[in-house]
Amino acid sequence: MLIRDVCPACGSSRYKKNGHTRHGKQNHQCKACERQFGATAEDRRISDERRTMVEHLLRERISLRGICRAVGVSLTWLLHFMVQCFTACPDDLHVQLPQRPTDVVLRRLEAEADEMWSFVKRKANKQWVWIAMDAITRQIIAFHVGDRSRESAKALWAKIPLVYQEQAIFHTDQ
Repeated sequence: MLIRDVCPACGSSRYKKNGHTRHGKQNHQCKACERQFGATAEDRRISDERRTMVEHLLRERISLRGICRAVGVSLTWLLHFMVQCFTACPDDLHVQLPQRPTDVVLRRLEAEADEMWSFVKRKANKQWVWIAMDAITRQIIAFHVGDRSRESAKALWAKIPLVYQEQAIFHTDQ
């Protein structure tokens, strides 16, 4: 554990005690920039090994709360990390269109769209994950993380490949 002797924002050594945090730890306030901070500087960064472990667990489709318990990260951090991972994905998600059938029966593209939610700290802070997938191959063709609003639904639709928007039949729960 490292004890701070300067403000983490401006580097000033002039600070005063400023009550306690909600966790009961001593809080300080810088006299120069008025930033509040704790006296101990705990390194709370997530190591690369733990990030890799979280990525593997996400691919295994383990529950988000289960990943939090297994790796020792907060649900808020995990959701932000998921958004970072998702934004790093290519726009088309390497969607592979089904091969054209050689027999007489023609198939239409079918897709499913749904949303799921999770609490973050309080019931009032819901995070929604919107997913669209090919109904036959079960391949994810688009996703969006946001709230449950019309704008989030439009953002998901904008991420769906054009061939699915034009030709596919979409199934939803409503």
